[in-house]
Amino acid sequence: MLDRLRTGFEWVLETIVILLVSALTLLIIAGFVCRYFGSSLTWYDEVASIGLAWLTYYGSALAALKGAHIGFPGLVNAMPPSFRLLATLFAEACVFLFFGVLAWTGWEVLMVLEGDTLVSLPSVPLQLTQSVIPVGAVLFMIAEALRLPRVLADARGHGFVDHELEDALGADLARPQPPRSTTNAAPIARATAYPEGPRP
Repeated sequence: MLDRLRTGFEWVLETIVILLVSALTLLIIAGFVCRYFGSSLTWYDEVASIGLAWLTYYGSALAALKGAHIGFPGLVNAMPPSFRLLATLFAEACVFLFFGVLAWTGWEVLMVLEGDTLVSLPSVPLQLTQSVIPVGAVLFMIAEALRLPRVLADARGHGFVDHELEDALGADLARPQPPRSTTNAAPIARATAYPEGPRP
């Protein structure tokens, strides 16, 4: 159930990020073409900067879901498992606290901006453009919550694996595997050494 929810949430974030990147690409091309022909778009700079901010917030939530933010897995892995778990819990608590404060502050900012609009597009309210602050913060916390069981399992187990390494090799190859049993190794070796039975 949790895996299905995480997959669906990841699909939603990826779709939003793809749409934002596509829209920004088209906007930049249109702005360049119009400026080249001497007819600049008056709202280009303001809308492009807002689009970049939206891409940053939604993209950061997607990166949080994938565990792709900058971290120090080697430092945490060097700790004993008990300290590793405590350090992980402390780090996750700091993340939730920070983004909880960001969501609350972002909501208060929206209340202050009531009635204000963009300078170049008076029909677009600032509450819409700045809504990405509390929304992005909540999405980040949801992403962290969906990833939290796996993070705690890694902290209790063999430790953390770098995101890039896991993407390159796959989860099964990148993560440490339990040692194989060698119980039957000796009989196999003897059978290989004496395929026709033991020599006198």
